Amino acid sequence: MQINLRHNPSFAVARMFLAPGEPVQVESGAMMAHSPGVQISSKAAGGVMQGLKRSVLAGESFFTTTYTAPQNGGWVDVAGVLPGDILPIEMRPDRPFFVARGNWMANSYGTDISSKFGGMGNLFGGEGGFGLQASGEGLVLLSVYGAIDIVDLQPGEQVVIDTGHVVAYDLNMQFRTRRAVEGKSIQSMKSGEGLVFDFVGPGRVYLQSRNPSAFAAWASSIAPSGNQSGGLGGVFNAFN
Repeated sequence: MQINLRHNPSFAVARMFLAPGEPVQVESGAMMAHSPGVQISSKAAGGVMQGLKRSVLAGESFFTTTYTAPQNGGWVDVAGVLPGDILPIEMRPDRPFFVARGNWMANSYGTDISSKFGGMGNLFGGEGGFGLQASGEGLVLLSVYGAIDIVDLQPGEQVVIDTGHVVAYDLNMQFRTRRAVEGKSIQSMKSGEGLVFDFVGPGRVYLQSRNPSAFAAWASSIAPSGNQSGGLGGVFNAFN
C-alpha cells in the first residue's frame, strides 16, 4: 500500500493506493471516495467479542470495513472527523504502538489492530484506560486533531504531556499519570490542565496539537441551555 496525503496539514485526506487484490481495513465512516471496482465488506473484525471490546472499551466502531482492490488495482480515500492532519506510521514487528481512543483510521494488510488496556495509569488519565494496539508490519493511518508533533526520547529522558494531546506511543515505554500540579487537586483544576503523562525514554510519542476533549468542553460551554440540537449545532446556534 502506498499513501499520498493532500490538503494537509489542516484538512488532510489520505489516498491509499492498493495493488491488485490488496485489502485495507478502514474505520467505519472514514471512507470519503474510492476507485471503481473496489469490493467492500463490513464485519466485526476478530468476532463479536473483539467488536464489543473495540467499541465499548476502546471507543471505536463495532464494525470495521475492508476494501479490496480489483485485479487492476485501485485506491481508497479516507479522512478524519475533526480538522487536522493524518499520521502514517510504518509498523515493525518488534515495535508495537499504543493508539489512543478515536485516532485509528486505517491499516494495511500485515498489520493488526486490537483493543488494548493501557495500564492503570492510563485508566486515570482522563482519556480512558483502553485504546488500541497496533502491531505487525505495514502501515497504520491515524487521524490527528490539529498538527502532528513527535517527541523522541533518549534512554532516561523524560517529558510531561497533557493526556488529551497523546495520539500514540511505543508500548514498551515507561509512563505514569498524575495531576498537573502534583499532589494538589485544586491547583491542577485552577491551571486548566488536570492530568498529565510522565513519559520516560527510550521511545517515541506522537502528539496532536489540539485536544478533542477540550474542544468538546468549549462547545458545550457556549451552547445555549435547553438547546434541542445539541453538539456542534449548539455551537453554530450560539453565534446566530
